[in-house]
Amino acid sequence: MPDNAPMTSKSPTLSAAHPYQALTPEVVMDALASVGLHGDGRQLALSSYENRVYQLHLEDGSAVVAKFYRPGRWSEQQILEEHSFSTELLQAEIPVIAPLALGGSTLHHFGGFAFSVSPRRGGRTPELDDAEVLEWIGRFLARAHLVGAAKPFAARPALDLQSFGVEPRQWLLEHDQVPLDVQSAWARASQDAIDLIAGHAVLTGSAAKNSDDNEPVQCLRLHGDCHPGNILWTPLESGASAGPGPHFVDLDDARSAPAVQDLWMLLSGNRAQRTRQLGALVDGYEQFREFDRRETALIEPLRTLRLIHYSAWLAQRWGDPTFPINFPWFGTSDYWQGQVQMLEEQIEAMQEQPLQV
Repeated sequence: MPDNAPMTSKSPTLSAAHPYQALTPEVVMDALASVGLHGDGRQLALSSYENRVYQLHLEDGSAVVAKFYRPGRWSEQQILEEHSFSTELLQAEIPVIAPLALGGSTLHHFGGFAFSVSPRRGGRTPELDDAEVLEWIGRFLARAHLVGAAKPFAARPALDLQSFGVEPRQWLLEHDQVPLDVQSAWARASQDAIDLIAGHAVLTGSAAKNSDDNEPVQCLRLHGDCHPGNILWTPLESGASAGPGPHFVDLDDARSAPAVQDLWMLLSGNRAQRTRQLGALVDGYEQFREFDRRETALIEPLRTLRLIHYSAWLAQRWGDPTFPINFPWFGTSDYWQGQVQMLEEQIEAMQEQPLQV
């Protein structure tokens, strides 16, 4: 799920033609040719809602992946900053899929679209029930965070309460996206959740110090959307004798946040299962970088922010035909009643003791 859907003043139900209406297969092939790559005509649309992403076969038998960025979402400076971060990680021998530099640039323009081209990589979803796999992922995340902590983003924003909680909530209510029969309950639950999250200084941008320590929780450049679907488990390329390993894809949501943002989406199941999973991730992580245990208290607040933001993201993209097709359940009273229940569960979870590792 993208984490930077802009808060526009236009209701998605009144949206004009969606931004990808002009992105025909011919435009995709012409865009590829404009950077010196010539396709053989085969195109495969890959799973992506925020952007449009295609696997394209070239005349020389190889294949690449082209990403066409959603107009108006990121500035050119922000996209290039993501590309630069990906390149930094790759130079540090961290297995990310970074865009190719073609004609001296990683970002290109054609037909009104900004796009990039990356190598094609295959792989499968990692087995997150395997402690060894989690430790392996933890090691690479720690190495990525060492790079991310070296300097801040200049253009990319932080993950915070205002942009992921307050603004999405306000937008949904102002644009009457929540049905009247559920609106009061959702407004109350979402506000109660936001009030709880406001107690975490690192998510409010506050310089307040943690009461148990003089040092605030650190924010750093990181992946930002590190769920299992954005990790490909593949054989390493160092030789036939090498074992499997992860490749991180889609840094489109890279931003500044506490390190635990790249860990919590890899946790699932009951509390005992999540504790074991987090323990394995941290065991691997701490082979390269210390993990701040205070950040476990941010897991449920971050999960809650994602929940609120996700609803706003879906509503704001409804003018794009791919959204009604892939999310037909969105917007109904049943959907919003389910959101109320999940927010109430999150309010309880945020008041429990954090996971211990």
